[in-house]
This record gives sequence, C-alpha cells and structure tokens, in this order.
Amino acid sequence: MLKITDLHAEIDGKEILKGLSLSVNAGEVHAIMGPNGAGKSTLGYVLGGRPGYEVTGGAVEFDGQDLLEMAPHERAAAGLFLGFQYPVEIPGVSNVQFLREALNAQRRGRDEKPLSGAEFLKLARGQADALSMDQEMLKRPVNVGFSGGEKKRNEMVQMGIINPKLAILDETDSGLDIDALRVVGDGINRIMRAPDKAVILITHYQRLLDYVKPDFVHVLAGGRIIRSGGAALALELESEGYAGVMA
Repeated sequence: MLKITDLHAEIDGKEILKGLSLSVNAGEVHAIMGPNGAGKSTLGYVLGGRPGYEVTGGAVEFDGQDLLEMAPHERAAAGLFLGFQYPVEIPGVSNVQFLREALNAQRRGRDEKPLSGAEFLKLARGQADALSMDQEMLKRPVNVGFSGGEKKRNEMVQMGIINPKLAILDETDSGLDIDALRVVGDGINRIMRAPDKAVILITHYQRLLDYVKPDFVHVLAGGRIIRSGGAALALELESEGYAGVMA
C-alpha cells in the first residue's frame, strides 16, 4: 500500500529525513518509535503534504500512485488520513459542518455522490456513540474548549466518518488518561483493523501498543529507520530506553 524509498526532506533548509525507507502492506499496523527530534512527526507531515516540508530526494508510492505529485486534498481523497499530536481548534465552524464538508469533498474527489444531511447525521452519530463522545459535541466549534482527550476522540470520530485506507497517527496517545486511551485504542482497532487498510502509529511509548497491537515496530533516529522488529521491540525500548537499543 505504501512504499517509501530513500526519502530525504528538510524544513527551513535543515535536513530532517536522511534516507528513510519503509514498506507497509494492507492489513498491517506499523509503530514508529524514536527519541525527540528523530523525524517522526516530519515523516507524517511529509506524507500528508504539509506546506513548508520540502522533499529533496527519494520516492513515495501510495496505492500505486506517486504520492509526492499529489496535492494534500488529493492524498486525502485517495485514502490517506493524518491524525495530529495537537489537533487544531477552528472557532466558528461546527464539528458537523466541518466533518460533512470534509467527507463530501473526498467523495466528490472520488466521483461519489455526496451524503445528504440526514445520511451524514446518522453516520456521525453512530461514530460518536461508538467512541463514547457526547453527541452535543458534534454541534460545538471544532475542538474549541475540548480537553486533550476530547480532541483525540473527536479525531477518531473524524477518522471513522472518513474511513481511510491508510491512517498515520502522530502521538494519538498524547494527553490521554487510561480510560480515554482504551477508548481511542478500541476505536483504531474497530475502524482500521481490516485486510484492506493499514496504520502507521507514531508514538513515544508502549502504552498505546497495549491496545493496538503492532505487526512491526521501527526505531527512527537521525532521520532514518535504524532498527525494525516485532511487537517485542517496543517492550525492549520501554525497558532499556532508546540509548540501550540504539547502542
């Protein structure tokens, strides 16, 4: 589904990714772990097409297409979803309005018929219920006044509505208490654990991986993946730290 080959990227003239390669097949969950400044978030931003991140070398193929030649909205319509460590607030725009426009924009990009208001509300309420989110929060401005945990639940509701092929989740466990972590983990499994989907989890800690079991764990350091393994590698990192594993 995703093939990254010798990817180099920089921001403000500083090289962050320095020859990163990774292959992700449908049906797989990959966890990417590493110390601060390793390039984990940069990888997510580059794949999502965030402005300011310049690719200076390498290639990325997503579902048979050249991802780097696609605009951000085209990447989203093709099935790529990027979850942020710190979801932004959008004052004046209701959750319902934002999510309906996001979904229908993608459906139009795929030559599919947009959902009616009634069809969308049924879908949105079902996803909110599945994530134990108060439906009144669908009426509120996007993430405004939400706690860290509420923002992450809201993002999972968005992911459930969009129903992407590939979810890249950047430190989704950040700011979550134990109960919210379980709910979010269950949401990722419910929405994305399927033979035709894949997940890249970017995280510092093992705790999310207790709920979303990875098929592969990669250690990213110095802009490259320096070690890969199974789920046991995350436990090794938790017990020995990055310095011990990278030595």
